[in-house]
Amino acid sequence: MKKLVVLGAGESGVGAAILGKQQQFDVFVSDRGVIKNDYKQTLIDHGIDFEEGIHDMERILLADIVMKSPGIPKKTDLIQQIKAKQIPLVSEIEFASRFTDAKIIAITGSNGKTTTTSLMYHILKQAGLNVGLGGNIGLSFAKAVAENSYDYYVLEISSFQLDDIITFKPYIAILLNITPDHLDEYDNQFDHYALAKFRITENQDENDYFIYNQDDEKIIEMLNKQSVRAKRKPFSMKDAEQDSYANHELFRMTCSDGVFNMPIQDLGLIGTHNVSNSLAAATAANLLKIRNESIKKSLSDFKSVEHRLEPVTTIDGVHFINDSKATNVNATYFALESMTSPVVWIVGGKDKGNDYEELLPFVKKKVVAIVCLGLDNSKIIDFFSPYIETIVDTTSMPEAVEQSKRLAKSGDTVLLSPACASFDLFNGYEERGHLFKENIKAL
Repeated sequence: MKKLVVLGAGESGVGAAILGKQQQFDVFVSDRGVIKNDYKQTLIDHGIDFEEGIHDMERILLADIVMKSPGIPKKTDLIQQIKAKQIPLVSEIEFASRFTDAKIIAITGSNGKTTTTSLMYHILKQAGLNVGLGGNIGLSFAKAVAENSYDYYVLEISSFQLDDIITFKPYIAILLNITPDHLDEYDNQFDHYALAKFRITENQDENDYFIYNQDDEKIIEMLNKQSVRAKRKPFSMKDAEQDSYANHELFRMTCSDGVFNMPIQDLGLIGTHNVSNSLAAATAANLLKIRNESIKKSLSDFKSVEHRLEPVTTIDGVHFINDSKATNVNATYFALESMTSPVVWIVGGKDKGNDYEELLPFVKKKVVAIVCLGLDNSKIIDFFSPYIETIVDTTSMPEAVEQSKRLAKSGDTVLLSPACASFDLFNGYEERGHLFKENIKAL
């Protein structure tokens, strides 16, 4: 019996362990932290051996294959020892894909992955397809493969998951954009990070499809260096000659059965970036032969995902928007771009080598006050203080919400769009977003 070692007992790790057990592997789960009670109970219920608070290196290095959770850094001594012994190291996405014949629609990009993945799933589900959802969106692909038999999977894929693929081969791969992110994990080399994103298409062949953003400079630069065997399907908001095209008024696709047209105002999602995301999803839906009327209906009735430009409430004429999922500068760029009223901007957290320069045009034009939320806000204060008169330094969510409410006038928008990771004060962007909403409701 082959030995599968799973590193990390979160959603992806526990899912991979369940699938491994089902596929007759001898499974051992190792987590250096404390395993959450519900995941621990799941492992017990499935009779899966595990350890927590430690890594038993001797036992781990006896593995025939190791599944690494995406949150474990590649440079750790643990990973280096596994590689030195030449034990195959895979992501959950890679492992699970080996045990399903379903068609996979895989979506990656620096920003917009969760929204586009959720929209893609919504389109296929409403069209009546037998479809599952998983990946970086927070649902285990492996667990779904173990417990269901879907014909299609829509998967959100991160660069960390793509780092550890070998044969993973989606039928449709979607690359939304590439902007600097997680560079600390890629030797501070933008090209290394971009190459990780391009791995989504490396195993595709001429029977598969690669949908990509024609307007993204880095994607085009990398495409000129990469060999892509899949059929290329670009989408654009600049080049009206493309089959998939949108501007600020019209959404258009050239389909096998004619032309698909839709006014932008009918889309369920707001913001230019979401028009682009919707275009990517509609292009994939068209390739899957979803009827135009069905695509149109899904595009119009889809609502934004939690923590991504999520309207919370309006108090005394002040709108509160939760964009906690904006953990990098480019995501916040899109958020500020879509604002149509004066903004009190809550920003800050764990800096990932951020360059705030690209936000300046929107900040000067739209932001009336900045509320910093983090343990160390000095970089943000130093950068923006020449341009914004009112900058407040806070170190807790109740304080940040209270200060934002004080500074905002009727007609303003309080926007939580941190441009930073959350791990200085919170357990993740979800906790940050939930606490934002809770504190607003307590006003």
